[in-house]
Formats: sequence, structure tokens, C-alpha cells
Amino acid sequence: MKLWVIILTYNEEIHLDRCIRSIQALEPSIMVVDCYSSDKTLEIAHRHGANVVQHRWVNYATQFNWALTQLPSDADWVLRLDADEVLTQELVDQIRETLPGLDSNISGVYVGRRMTFQGCLIRYGGVFPVKVLRLFRNGRGECENRWMDEHIKVQGATLSFGSEIIDDNLQSLTWWTSKHNYYASREAVDLLNLEYGFMPQDTIAQLRGGKQAGIKRWLKERVYARLPIGFRAFGYFLYRYLIRGGFLDGKSGTAFHFLQGFWYRYLVDAKVLEVKRTMLQADCDIVDAIHRVLSINVIPTPRLNSEKTSYKSDERP
Repeated sequence: MKLWVIILTYNEEIHLDRCIRSIQALEPSIMVVDCYSSDKTLEIAHRHGANVVQHRWVNYATQFNWALTQLPSDADWVLRLDADEVLTQELVDQIRETLPGLDSNISGVYVGRRMTFQGCLIRYGGVFPVKVLRLFRNGRGECENRWMDEHIKVQGATLSFGSEIIDDNLQSLTWWTSKHNYYASREAVDLLNLEYGFMPQDTIAQLRGGKQAGIKRWLKERVYARLPIGFRAFGYFLYRYLIRGGFLDGKSGTAFHFLQGFWYRYLVDAKVLEVKRTMLQADCDIVDAIHRVLSINVIPTPRLNSEKTSYKSDERP
């Protein structure tokens, strides 16, 4: 069995060594897909014998799907892993013991994923563990074509492992808030696309018979996205922090649930409103407004079976 691990990097010297060490017992082939790092990322990757390629960044989905095209034809399984993530020993053992004997009709494997924040493992709030599809047979999976919150989708049957990946980012809070400001711009694009349909909508959203990630995506696109802007962020935070017990995660957990559950989502909404205001004030279409406000270039695709021929806003936000 030939397992390849794909790790996307940009200035990940603080994480990459730890990440690779967590998978060494699997004896995988490693592909580090780098976006022209200026730190010691490449040096660390080469030291571990990784195959290193560099590619210009557009978004995560584009980068990862390009990486899939660089795999050799004899690759059997692919593991998607972020540089700030580590595999638990239980997951390593489960992959080693189970993966080689899986029936050929199994195309993908879901694993649990948890996150730490400022050294605190988040246990409450109904957020983690989340089941994510990270292992899949080469040629049967690809990443959703989205700007944010992208997942792997596969052709064929799947199963779940009980073990977990831990997202343990070691950067500062200043770095975290800056990164989430960038994430908010990308998520604003996806929310605007739900309304204006300027790009193909690639989604794993599925309520009936769906997996955890698919159900959450369905709720996000069909329920959350239709709630009043601003109110939905506050309501989601109260649900996580009070109803689902986020306050039990202590001081670090409170900061996480407030920043990620309210501040971040309110920031997304504020960016959506700013784009809509720009459409009205500058009398421009949605694609131009996104570029002006968010500095993101999107490629529009006309809607099918729609009476609308323009992406301009008809209503004031």
C-alpha cells in the first residue's frame, strides 16, 4: 500500500517538523506543496525527505487539487494534512492496522478533528470533534471548489475511524486574528455567491443521509445564511457558549468561542454588507465590488435558467 501525505505550506517552520514527525510511523511518501516560503520551511521539508514542489496560491481548494495532479500513478491512498496538525498515536495505529485491509469499494475515510486555542483543547460548545474526510483513494477524491471551509468529496463508499487529528497552532493571538480577517474575506465570497450565483456552487451539503460535515454545511447554507445579518452571529455565539456549554472551556475557551463564534462571523457579515454598499455606491457588479473591497479576483459564471442577467444589487443592504 502506497500512502501519500499532502501538506500545503507557507512559512510553516514553527509547525512542519512536528507535523511530519507525527506521521513518520506510517512510512508515507510526503509531498510538501509550498507557496514560496521565506523561512526554513523548505529546509525542514528536505531534511525529512519530502518531495517539495512550489505553486502560486489562489485558494486552498485550487492548491490542493493541483497537488493531486502531481502525485505518481502508483499512489494508492492520499492523506490531507495541514502543517499545524498532528495525528494522534491512536490514529496512526488505526491507519496502519486497518487501511491495508479495506475493501476496494471504500473510497474515503472520515476521522475526528479537534482544535486547541492558546494551549487549551476545546471540548465544549458543540464544535469538536468534527468528522472530516481526510483519507481517500487516489483518483476518487478532490477538494470542493470553494473559497472557505472546503472539504474533500469522494466517489464511492466511506467509513469512519474513531481516532483523531489535532489542530494545534502555535502562533500568537495577533497572528490568529490577522489570519481570520483573511478567512472572513474568503467566507464572505462564499456567502455572496449563495445569493448572487456568480460562480459554480460546489458543496457537500446534504441533510438526508449526510455525514456530519454535510449536515453542518446544509444548516449553514439553508438556515444560517438566510437569517438576518448580524443577528445570526450573535445567536450562534449564544448557542455555542450557553446552550452547548462553551463556558466550560475556561478563560482560553471563552476567548475562542467569542472570537471564532461571534467576532469572526460578525466580521464576515460586515464584509458582505460592505461589498453590497460598494455595488450601490460605485454602480458596479458583484465581481467588481468583491475585487474593490476584498481584493479577491473571482471568475464569474452566468446563472443558468434565471431571469437575472446582471449581478448588480437590487436592494440596499
